[in-house]
Amino acid sequence: MRDVYHDELVHLVDTLVEMTNLARSAMSRATTALLDADRELAESVITADQRIDSLQQDLEERSLQLLARQQPVATDLRVVVTALRMSTSLERMGDLARHVAKLARLRHPEAVVPAEYRSTVLQMAQVAERIVTKAGSVIASRDVAMAAELETDDDEMDRLHRSVFEQLMARSGAQPTEVAVDLTLCSRYYERFADHAVSVAKNVTFLVTGSHDAPQPDGLPLVG
Repeated sequence: MRDVYHDELVHLVDTLVEMTNLARSAMSRATTALLDADRELAESVITADQRIDSLQQDLEERSLQLLARQQPVATDLRVVVTALRMSTSLERMGDLARHVAKLARLRHPEAVVPAEYRSTVLQMAQVAERIVTKAGSVIASRDVAMAAELETDDDEMDRLHRSVFEQLMARSGAQPTEVAVDLTLCSRYYERFADHAVSVAKNVTFLVTGSHDAPQPDGLPLVG
């Protein structure tokens, strides 16, 4: 029975890692759809979000069953509780990628991002992909030092987010209101995507140390 219980905990972790992979792929493809005005690709991102939602619902059900049947304590309890929290963040990251794709679909065949903003949006997408990739590694390895790195990556995303507003203010009146609204929303989607990845990393830190702001021990497997 203990082996089955352990396998169930491992399965929770595997599901979380799969969700990070899906969220990364979704945001990458949504960005391509956004910059290339590719409606077909945007539709595929929107449809694929159902898979992330399904994984989140399944993880929630299995976590609640574990809590009811096994009544875990100590680290095992933290695994289940943080898995629930992280799955919610990852599901929202998938939603944010879907929102980017919906912008691309809404404005098709026109491009959402004017030429002078493409470089900034592309940088935001690259940071988003880097940060969700690290989040997956943090979940799998329980590496608290790597978890701390996501704060720095998020600072870069915040800087890019601010730069979009600075560019919009500098060009106030130079583009239609519709364009300014789209860019504001788009930038916000990337910024929130990164915020949720940081939340995932903080939950791993809590799992390992019992505190969100604890010293950084060596990385350990999420389930021993």
